Amino acid sequence: MSSTISQKQQWLKVGILTVFCSIAPDIDVISFRLGIPYQHWLGHRGLSHSIIFAALLGLIALLFISEKSVKRKCLYFCVFFASGFLHDILDAMTNGGLGVAFFSPFSDTRYFLPWQPIVVSPLSIRRFLTLRGWGVIKSELIWVILPSLCFMAMVALYRSKKILYRKYRGLINR
Repeated sequence: MSSTISQKQQWLKVGILTVFCSIAPDIDVISFRLGIPYQHWLGHRGLSHSIIFAALLGLIALLFISEKSVKRKCLYFCVFFASGFLHDILDAMTNGGLGVAFFSPFSDTRYFLPWQPIVVSPLSIRRFLTLRGWGVIKSELIWVILPSLCFMAMVALYRSKKILYRKYRGLINR
């Protein structure tokens, strides 16, 4: 029983760290308060939206996971890295801003993806709580939340079929 509880606690920790890694790149909004220009490598969508930052974030998150299996640690790192880097990719799919500095600090070049269906969010709460903000919410529901829910449903379906298959094999092998 205690191993089940610790496994559930581990998954909860992984889930919390994954969410943290997915929102951490936007810590760069404090750059506006610090007077750092948007286009600066420390500005919005600069270093904190780079591939290196996503990798470092994944490694830091890994420090909070107690796991002995190297294979599982690699899996967790990939999940943490992907959640941070997917944030960057989604930002590059927005229709506003200056783009994303994927290769910062080695390059200040900012990129957008060729397809930009996501409505860019205003950076102030006051402007977000307007009709424009509602448009952003609708856009993110369509292009971010709905695909995420579909992906999670597919994973859950795959896992349940895998469990059923194992139980079925166990009945036959008796």
